[in-house]
Amino acid sequence: MHDVLPPAQRDAPPAAAVRGVGVELRGVRKAFDDGRVVAVDAVDFAIDAGSFVALLGPSGSGKSTLLRIIAGLDQPTAGVVHLRRVSDVRPNPDVLEYRSPHEGMAYVFQDAHLLPWRTVLRNVALPLELAGIGKAERLRAAAAAVERVGLGDAIGRYPNQLSGWMRMRVSLARALVTEPQLLLLDEPFAALDEITRQQLDDQLRELWLERRMTVIFVTHSITEAAFLADRAIVLTRRPARVVLDHPLDLPRERTAALRTDAHFAREMRVLFDALERGTSEGGGA
Repeated sequence: MHDVLPPAQRDAPPAAAVRGVGVELRGVRKAFDDGRVVAVDAVDFAIDAGSFVALLGPSGSGKSTLLRIIAGLDQPTAGVVHLRRVSDVRPNPDVLEYRSPHEGMAYVFQDAHLLPWRTVLRNVALPLELAGIGKAERLRAAAAAVERVGLGDAIGRYPNQLSGWMRMRVSLARALVTEPQLLLLDEPFAALDEITRQQLDDQLRELWLERRMTVIFVTHSITEAAFLADRAIVLTRRPARVVLDHPLDLPRERTAALRTDAHFAREMRVLFDALERGTSEGGGA
């Protein structure tokens, strides 16, 4: 169920700078196999519009399940997910039902899922085509999104002519072409080498600073979570519960040098300790 989130106050950036939505989970639980397997249990947290939040947890902890619930791709067994646009100030705003990218949400999966018979440009334009946007307008928007992720010289190539990191950039451009207010990413860079992954992390952070949509990024990498996000929510192993909700005390502008900074190492230690606790505390349902 998606409903309305009351205006968030804590650490909210200026309204003019924000294009995102607020997200709140209350008592979210997800069980499979007639209740015998509980993936997520009693999860509560709220995310301010325009925030960048990392969901961190052990492999198989239910992070992806939680992201799918936020996206509306899965329904919770119990609990609710509330969404609210920052610009919606009516006394009784309508319920926000995000069911497709053009309605305000975009989802980037672990695999790029590009259509092999379409060029980079036409893959990126696909969400706008499905939304009924005219050809000229959608191709202009797609070309701009491709340029934004640094692939302007590959705009006419097909997926089999691209490296893994290039395919993920195309996937990111396809998500950004809809100008989403809520961007959900499920370990999109996990299969890439460390250098490429860091480069894409850098670019994603820059894109967030530019667009100020709400970003929820699922990862099992402590380094990635600390570098990308302004806040990290650490989950236990299955069934997922929140073991730590931690604002990251790091500069807004992130550079490569930050990864070797002592303060960055201390923040990573906080996340590591929470992840260790989550690994030992989870289970049992």
